[in-house]
Amino acid sequence: MKRLIPAIAIILGWAVAASAATPGRLTTLRAIHSLTLDQAYQALPVDFEATVTYFRGYSHFLTVQDGDIAVFIRVTTDARLVPGDRIRVRGTTKAGFRPDVVSSDITVLYHGDVPKPVPATYEEMVRVQRDCVLVTVRGVVHSADLALVANSNVPTARVLLIMDGGAVEVHVDTDDEIALKGLLDAEVEVTGVVEGKFDGKWQMTGLGLDVSSLMNVKILHRADASPWSLPATPMDKILGGYHVKNLSQRMLVHGVITYYQPGTAVVLQNGDKSLWIATRTSAPLRIGDQADATGFPGVLNGFLILTQGEIRDNQVSAPITPLPATWQQLVRSLHFFDLVSIQGKVETEVQESAQDLYVLSVDGRVFSAIYRHPEIPGLKPQPMKKIQIGSKVNVSGICFFILENSKPYDHEAPFNILMRTPDDITVVAGPSWISVDSLLILVGLLLAVVVAVGARGWYIERKVRSKTAEMAYIERRRSSILEDINGSLPLAEIIEHITELVSFKLHGAPCWCQIVDGALLGNCPPKLADLRIVRQEIASRSGPPLGELFAAFDALTKPTAAESEALFKAAALATLAIETRRLYSDLVHRSEFDLLTDIHNRFSLDKHLDALINEARQKAGIFGLIYIDLDEFKQVNDLYGHQVGDFYLQEVALRMKRQLRAHDLLARLGGDEFAVLVPTARSRAAVEEIAVRMEHCFDEPFAVQGDVIHGSASVGFALYPEDASTKDSLLSAADSAMYAVKNSKKQIETIKA
Repeated sequence: MKRLIPAIAIILGWAVAASAATPGRLTTLRAIHSLTLDQAYQALPVDFEATVTYFRGYSHFLTVQDGDIAVFIRVTTDARLVPGDRIRVRGTTKAGFRPDVVSSDITVLYHGDVPKPVPATYEEMVRVQRDCVLVTVRGVVHSADLALVANSNVPTARVLLIMDGGAVEVHVDTDDEIALKGLLDAEVEVTGVVEGKFDGKWQMTGLGLDVSSLMNVKILHRADASPWSLPATPMDKILGGYHVKNLSQRMLVHGVITYYQPGTAVVLQNGDKSLWIATRTSAPLRIGDQADATGFPGVLNGFLILTQGEIRDNQVSAPITPLPATWQQLVRSLHFFDLVSIQGKVETEVQESAQDLYVLSVDGRVFSAIYRHPEIPGLKPQPMKKIQIGSKVNVSGICFFILENSKPYDHEAPFNILMRTPDDITVVAGPSWISVDSLLILVGLLLAVVVAVGARGWYIERKVRSKTAEMAYIERRRSSILEDINGSLPLAEIIEHITELVSFKLHGAPCWCQIVDGALLGNCPPKLADLRIVRQEIASRSGPPLGELFAAFDALTKPTAAESEALFKAAALATLAIETRRLYSDLVHRSEFDLLTDIHNRFSLDKHLDALINEARQKAGIFGLIYIDLDEFKQVNDLYGHQVGDFYLQEVALRMKRQLRAHDLLARLGGDEFAVLVPTARSRAAVEEIAVRMEHCFDEPFAVQGDVIHGSASVGFALYPEDASTKDSLLSAADSAMYAVKNSKKQIETIKA
């Protein structure tokens, strides 16, 4: 019995220690907030009450707050919540940048008040003192646009807010594009939940605010002038408007040099943290030495870097062994800027003037290993280290990502390996024995089968060369199509080139494309009943499909993976071509039409006026120009507000447009000024008759947003070439005629008064 007492005491001690090491059910936000990341990673049970501060259902995004403590929750149920809801949350903890929660059940207890927002500065937010907390900030809006959220068709506003200290990306749940454009250059006060932006190592790279309504964006001071009313600046002079006051603090970091490209960059690594340092230094630095670096924080392609760096080599050797990694680990950005090693097969190698490039593959996935030549004046690059195609190699270097805004935690990101020396790539195993050299040796050893082996070797070599030439031709055609997409080639010809490329890939199989509500392009056989048809939808990045690609094969053949792959890649090219051209058409429309009234703008009027003058000179013709200025428009804005004023302008434009013929052109010159081009006028009386119609169309009052507005306008006109024979003089003549009418009205009103 006495021997059992110490054993029981030991067992009880273990139980107490285990219960102390693993917290029980967490019932407050403060308890969750105080966890370490290791504890949060254990998926501890939670059951607490808190108040909703922000909820984005389509992305399962929820933040709650209780007092001054706030937590992010990943919602896994179909909850419908609004700010102010008092809820009970049950679920488990999760490790992120800080301890988070994954909900299993959410119950709405009642609806109450939203926690009072806390005034916050950029420094407080970037130092993670306000993470997930409802705050109020102030700044100036530099951009405001609608965008579709990834993997959904829900529009949301992206507002770039410049605060005293830095930029914050504000996400506003709204689709009111007109209201958004009214925010440009305005000083605003925004109430929202602080959201950090992170890289693949959960290092903060930026700030965001999640705002549940446009009502939480309060305009303190509107811009003095509309951005569209600014004077146009020559493209080569825009730098004259650049002005930045950078108060970023200089930082000092310590680590081991793992990469050095003189005059460009240094990489330091310290444990599992690595940092890319942009520098102009060309001082001799030794890879593997401990070093200090000082510079200013920045972000490159979504990753933390140090800019304007200065490096001091401490001359203490502490080399780091490259970390063996897989393609899956590197593509998820778990080791960006780290010194790693990876094995792959050499597909091709290219020596360029500035670098040596090896294209490697792992299980069909391709990446590049690059050695950049030292930039030493007068020194020719050394011959490239030759490695047989097909060899299995081990390559060491820095994992570097090549796409802007890679969003590593959202999806896979392409990467390269930056080698430090040519010796960072070593052969692990030679290529397959079926090669030209092996065949020659075999011919010498086996004279009895020299003809058979020689023929086999010739066949394999020819097949490889044919395949290589085919791949090169396909890549050239694809590059040409990409250039055409960004060029002036008509869309129909680009689509036909895409179908021709698919046909080449599929060994001459007929291929064609059907555009939705458009033409059928390509080589479509007249009789399809006896053929096997493979189709691929041309998906849109947002919205319904854009069309379909088809390929026809002999009915006796069996489907292959190459068919689906060729059509899938071609559909991606077609999507890029169609959407790029639609975007270009939209930009052209925006450049020539007024965004508020959807009629021609001043730029379009000037262009048509120049063309009309040239035509009239050649044909000895005449035409008219009418100027219209709304009377007392400022009083409409003062009495009813700018929003009603905007709707009034839209109604005015619509009513005036109805007075015109199909070939007449109505344009808004800005503010309350309009103009009409009458290209087929036969006499002054014909132009005057249209001007009278324009003036009398204001006789009936306007019903705008529940208000009745009695409007009027002053109208004047000029006739080419009777009143003026140049563009500027014609514009001036019409303007003078309009102001003469306006002054006459004022004199009559003065006499009546």
